[in-house]
Amino acid sequence: MTKPTQNPQAMSLAIASCPGTVIAVQANFYVVRLDAQGGSEPMLLLCTRRSLLKKIGQQVMVGDRVGVERLSLQDERGVIVEVLPRKTWLDRPPVANADQLFLVFALEEPRLEAWQLSRFLVKAESTDLAIGLCLNKSDLAAAPKQTAWENRLQTWGYDPILVSVQAGQGFSGLLAKLRGKMTVFAGPSGVGKSSLINRLIPSVEQRVNRVSGKLQKGRHTTRHVELFALPTGGLITDTPGFNQPDLDSSPEALMQYFPEIRQRLTQGYCQFNNCWHRDEPGCVVRGNWERYAHYLKFLEEAVALQVVRSQTPDEESALKLKITQSGQREFEPRLESKRYRRTSRRSDHQTFQELVDRQSLDNLADENLEDW
Repeated sequence: MTKPTQNPQAMSLAIASCPGTVIAVQANFYVVRLDAQGGSEPMLLLCTRRSLLKKIGQQVMVGDRVGVERLSLQDERGVIVEVLPRKTWLDRPPVANADQLFLVFALEEPRLEAWQLSRFLVKAESTDLAIGLCLNKSDLAAAPKQTAWENRLQTWGYDPILVSVQAGQGFSGLLAKLRGKMTVFAGPSGVGKSSLINRLIPSVEQRVNRVSGKLQKGRHTTRHVELFALPTGGLITDTPGFNQPDLDSSPEALMQYFPEIRQRLTQGYCQFNNCWHRDEPGCVVRGNWERYAHYLKFLEEAVALQVVRSQTPDEESALKLKITQSGQREFEPRLESKRYRRTSRRSDHQTFQELVDRQSLDNLADENLEDW
């Protein structure tokens, strides 16, 4: 069968502000998934950003709804000319317009730790997105342990979904939560986020590394953020794993990031309106609930951060924030840069050249005086 000839003019046309979604960002290039029209398959375009957007400082993020012009069906390229208003925005990972955030952890390899999970949950609560919790590698944990973690997390205020990528279990419930929404997957390295996406979307080939056998910690596999379309509807994105998320909320906001505190405040009122739920009298929050110790520790970090932010620029510049390996915040004096900083070779060479030039001028002046 002979291939029908194509008219070059019909293959290249300009469409004004065609809507689409940014699904990947690489350097100064953007992959835009155009909205499907007339039942046709969505088209992917490699786009640049109009220079005007760059001049006004308009950032283009994964998940942004954009308008594209100067489309060429022949080489599948375009130019982003506008970024539509965002309904949600995450700075880490940089994703716009997400509907929900799913934290992915492993029950085993690496073993699930309550402290680390609690820290991720508090960080997720600060995004104001709907939160889901997925526990992978359930096949590596015995049934009593699975039940124990389910009951434990329900007391925290969350209903986890247990899945196993290896055994192919638990995906029906997860797909029901993902259908028709843009979901961000986040969590520590090595828990199986990339493997989970491979299972949900078989056409996606992700790089997956094994967990370190010596340290039982995950190895970083995903290096950038990218959106993938689910066959059942919806978009999901994998994000680079990190083991210690920063908690940068105020003490007042931190209280709202614990479902246990929100529940207790609906059942009663503290004696003081500005209660921090530590040792104040008449507090309805303080009590024997599991994550209360986590709250007190996170509150200590939030208060320390608030003190630093309230300092004057001179006082703040004298301290340097240091994050320890365990995720603790410490402050240490900052060295005086002018006193301890070593000058560059270029500066040394310039200074030496200035001395040479000055000496030459002095010698020339002396010679002129002698002649005079």
